[in-house]
Amino acid sequence: MSRGRVIYLLVVVALLGEMAFAMVTTAVQQTPTIDEPVYVATAEVLTREHLVLYNPEHPPLGKLAMAAGLAFVDPRLDTTYPGNQTQQGRHLLYETGNNPFRVMLAARLPMIVLTLLFGLVVLAFARDLAGPWAGLVALALYAFSPDIIAHGSLATLDMPAAGMLLTAFWFLWRSRQRPWRYLPLAGVALGAALATRMSALPAVPLVLLLSLLSPFAVGKPGTWWKKLAWRVVAAIGVGLIAVAVVWVVYLAVDPRLRWTPPVNMPHPGRLKTLAVDLLPFPKAYRDGILIQFQFESRTFNGFLLGHAYRGSLWYYQPVALLIKTPLGMMALWLAGALTMLVKPALRVATLYLLVPAGALLLVAMTGARDYGTRYVIFVPVFLAVVAGTVVLVRFAWARIGTVVLVAFVAVSSLMTFPYYLPYSNEAFGGTSHTHLNLHDSNVDWGQDLARLGARLRTKYPGEPVWTVFKTSGVPTYYGIQGKNPLTVPNDQVHGLLVVSDSRVALATGKLQQLISSSQEIDNVGYSIRIYRR
Repeated sequence: MSRGRVIYLLVVVALLGEMAFAMVTTAVQQTPTIDEPVYVATAEVLTREHLVLYNPEHPPLGKLAMAAGLAFVDPRLDTTYPGNQTQQGRHLLYETGNNPFRVMLAARLPMIVLTLLFGLVVLAFARDLAGPWAGLVALALYAFSPDIIAHGSLATLDMPAAGMLLTAFWFLWRSRQRPWRYLPLAGVALGAALATRMSALPAVPLVLLLSLLSPFAVGKPGTWWKKLAWRVVAAIGVGLIAVAVVWVVYLAVDPRLRWTPPVNMPHPGRLKTLAVDLLPFPKAYRDGILIQFQFESRTFNGFLLGHAYRGSLWYYQPVALLIKTPLGMMALWLAGALTMLVKPALRVATLYLLVPAGALLLVAMTGARDYGTRYVIFVPVFLAVVAGTVVLVRFAWARIGTVVLVAFVAVSSLMTFPYYLPYSNEAFGGTSHTHLNLHDSNVDWGQDLARLGARLRTKYPGEPVWTVFKTSGVPTYYGIQGKNPLTVPNDQVHGLLVVSDSRVALATGKLQQLISSSQEIDNVGYSIRIYRR
């Protein structure tokens, strides 16, 4: 192996090593976020009871991956517990003798491994487009992305689905040269995304249309309609493989496909129900889509740029991305997109990167839940590859500018360590100011209970504590003995008032009065405020 290739390999290992260290450190230190206990409990039920019982609104594949990690700690599962999925998750972590730190780390490690593997897909895709240096630029942006590190270190479904989608489009790109090898793999990757998160469904028509571009029978004699027929057959084959993967995942959970719809099964309307019934997926999958429709029909609380509101804003996701993406990264995204549009050889590649990312972003912008950039985590994943193409720009200053911008991204990311979830860029005040602009999984997702418990014990021992949290954890497990300040008159609330940032953002009435009449003295993890009264 040449010296240059050895150096290249060492740089790749260093980037992925840095990313692995950041994700593992984050996974070890953070307490369960809002969604994780549900997924962990569901993973155990899927593998032990072989039933789709909890969390049907999300398909099983991502949770089966978590179960692979959980097998190493063998957590106790109370199969007789009568609670719902949220209660079962809390019960498994805190009420059955399990160590929640060990259980959560075991569930998070498979997600970390998958996130690192998707980094190799980013590297390979960018190399295919613009050469080895493009691969390094793309991998660097991926490895230092605060959002990818934050959500790649959690036992959730957003990163696995985004990574599988990128993999599907990479295989489609490669199928332009070797269709028989890569089109089936694209179908498998698409099926894996569909079997992980239903938000991947809008990508299906894009994948099938791009399958038509695979050049079957090029250079061979034959009429145009025969060549077109081959392409149509190939696209149908990709779709059938994706559907088969979903069926295989459900059959792996329960070969008998037992499924009992919830008593309050939603009926979103005749046309939507009919459309869902026509989908070639298991009944549990189709009913999960109906449950998602029910979520999207509800009205939720939002918070953006310091303003609380009811409902959703169409521009929420683009603005949230603007806040939470490193400035150098956005500059390279734009430069890469322009490069792909200007370079004739790369224009067709926009169909495999810019178009899917843009289409999925538009769909996400119609969502009812303005809860975080995790719903569009595919944007930094896809656009990392796009940014890598800037190495094709031949201006004298271009390479120097690229190196400077990548370094800026790295510094911005390293400065927020290990608080990646509440990151925001310097133009919006940095991580310490995210709570002024965003809420929920952008900043406060219940991840800092353990840190709060340690802070109260070491810095404020013996002081009375009043708490208002957004959390799925059990505060007393972490030594937090707080009272609810909303159940007593304001003049009885003395000592420390501890409020998580999502509750601060949406505070009204009594809670707003308590906060406004208190003095902020501390914060924990940039997600929990401590006030003195």
